[in-house]
Amino acid sequence: MAKRLEQGSLRELLGKEVRRRRTEAGLTQQQLGNIIHVVDSRIAQIETATGAKVTYDLCAALDAALGTGGLLSELYEHLRKETLPDWVRRFLDLQARARVIHEFSQIIPGLVQTEAYVRALFESGRVYANGDLEEKLAFRLGRQEILKGSNPPWLWIVLDESALYREVGGPEVMNEQLARLLELGEHPRVDVQVLPFNSRELAAIGSNLSLVTLPNGEKVAYTEGILAGLIFEDLEDVTRFTVIYDRLRANALPPAESAALIRKVMEERYSCPPSDPI
Repeated sequence: MAKRLEQGSLRELLGKEVRRRRTEAGLTQQQLGNIIHVVDSRIAQIETATGAKVTYDLCAALDAALGTGGLLSELYEHLRKETLPDWVRRFLDLQARARVIHEFSQIIPGLVQTEAYVRALFESGRVYANGDLEEKLAFRLGRQEILKGSNPPWLWIVLDESALYREVGGPEVMNEQLARLLELGEHPRVDVQVLPFNSRELAAIGSNLSLVTLPNGEKVAYTEGILAGLIFEDLEDVTRFTVIYDRLRANALPPAESAALIRKVMEERYSCPPSDPI
């Protein structure tokens, strides 16, 4: 019940802000609707927190029309998070605060996915994915902002070799995605290693594993399957996952050899050999 009230209050707050800004601008609901190309009844629904849920694109259009400086889009991001399962929201909050992030994945991890790769994943997952695709795309790409700025977290990725060969979205999409990995691997705070097919370290095969180290030194582990994920904060559990990750990293190819393998796969499988990363 508390969760529903939280969502309702955020939606109501957004609606009240739209109404206040519209009134201050001297616009009727119909005039504002004409500006952003929706009917006036849709503006009424937004202001009264009724009808269909707002979208990111709609909030962005309202921001531009009302000169809010991005306030409505920011409110939308908070509202969007409230619709996520508790375990997803909790992990994303931890990840956003992390100073060090370790990832093991059998697909390209979300933090380094290209837009085309994300879109292809979501389109292929429509059978179990809920919500508007464009909203989900914007939210996924928005998470990557934590890697930007003057003091981003340290990121270490161990990528199962199968992720290089599992074609998502076609050759061009994969070529662009693997080029992104090579580019990121040149960043001083990012390391990318590939766990080869012949590795005997199988403890994490079948799931994705993330370890985050928070500013106070606390570590949290997170494992994820198709429809659910689990967060582990108990010291004994986190220690076990840390050992698993360390063994994966030890059995993976060094960063330079991993980059060479990625280039080889791009040339042989996706037909477009990349330029050397800058």
